Amino acid sequence: MTQPSAPPVPVRFSDEEVERYARQLVLSEIGGPGQQALKRARVLIVGMGGVGNPAALYLAAAGVGTLGLIDDDTVALSNLQRQIAFTAADAGRSKVETGAARLTALNPHVAVETFNQRLTPDSAAALMRDFDLALDGTDDFETRLAVNAACMAAGKPLVSGALGRWSGQVAVFEARPCYQCLVPEIPPDAETCARVGVVGALAGVIGAMAALEAIKLITGAGEPLRGRLMLYDGLAGASRVARIAADPACPTCGSRPPSP
Repeated sequence: MTQPSAPPVPVRFSDEEVERYARQLVLSEIGGPGQQALKRARVLIVGMGGVGNPAALYLAAAGVGTLGLIDDDTVALSNLQRQIAFTAADAGRSKVETGAARLTALNPHVAVETFNQRLTPDSAAALMRDFDLALDGTDDFETRLAVNAACMAAGKPLVSGALGRWSGQVAVFEARPCYQCLVPEIPPDAETCARVGVVGALAGVIGAMAALEAIKLITGAGEPLRGRLMLYDGLAGASRVARIAADPACPTCGSRPPSP
């Protein structure tokens, strides 16, 4: 017989934290229980680029207890047009170390763990054992597939954000379908922001959307984009949501039950 899981251990908030999170605490969908869930949560942000920057800032501001940052890159002047956690003085510095300092300055109640390395299938699997969910904002398909496989193997949700030029997308993957159902193979002519360009404010839109989905998953608020893809067209000022079909032959999730 399966034993019922123990209730989560309550966490305490200082008076300063209560004032800091006051606008969230009054939301019926979050309240005290949701804010406690945020403080207990451990979120891994894969890539401190255009999506990861605003997502990390909003998750830190929201009170996520532990944020993990993984990226092996350094800050370049060409990043500053959209990667708003950095300044010109940070050029040449590690993105994760610089990002950690900015997040701690924004909210000292958040713990930040840094991984100045490129994510691999092995490291992704090890990291996801210690985090509750991953938020992936990279523009590298090998990395996206690696973190997807690690999340599926660990039974942890994945929030995925991507952008280019004037458009972007956000989705949540948990059980089936997974990211590999959406992208079965690495496209031979994959586009990157360096190659095709991107308007900086779009990164803020997609990063904020990804952070919002993570907050919904952690607190149980609303309906996360599980198995759905939100497509945003910045030039048209329009968005639409499409359901992602599960691939029964998917090597990553083909044997798993569908998402709840």
